[in-house]
Amino acid sequence: MADRIAIVSDHAAYEMKAMLAEHLRGLGHDVLDLGTASTESVDYPDYGYRLAAAIAAGRADRGVALCGSGVGISISVNRHPDCRCALVSESLSARLAREHNDANVIALGARLIGIEQAKECVSVFLETPFSGGRHQRRIDKLSNPSFDAREPA
Repeated sequence: MADRIAIVSDHAAYEMKAMLAEHLRGLGHDVLDLGTASTESVDYPDYGYRLAAAIAAGRADRGVALCGSGVGISISVNRHPDCRCALVSESLSARLAREHNDANVIALGARLIGIEQAKECVSVFLETPFSGGRHQRRIDKLSNPSFDAREPA
């Protein structure tokens, strides 16, 4: 089933973003490219926040966030309570991010993995359903944190 996929990057991952957007279109997805539009230096939080807002507003079903390492952009996306962004570098993590964590955004580091590995991670992420069951309780806690500092029961 084709989804609308939002994609963002900073300058370090601009080229990978263009290749992944084309890959997503080839898989039949509608791609919402939210920038950046060149290799000119930009601040990754601006793009992470932009993607998170699109997910929260329902403008996209899932997202792909890219920066040099994937770390900074994943942190910025995860600032939004409606987003569960998983930084991955191989397909097993991409699959588990969906199955166990119901991640709705995947983050990748363009300086750390090649385009073929990135394509595989994105494809697996989009093909994998959330398994629910015992994992749903944990997702509910992510959506409604109590921040109770006591030891867990």
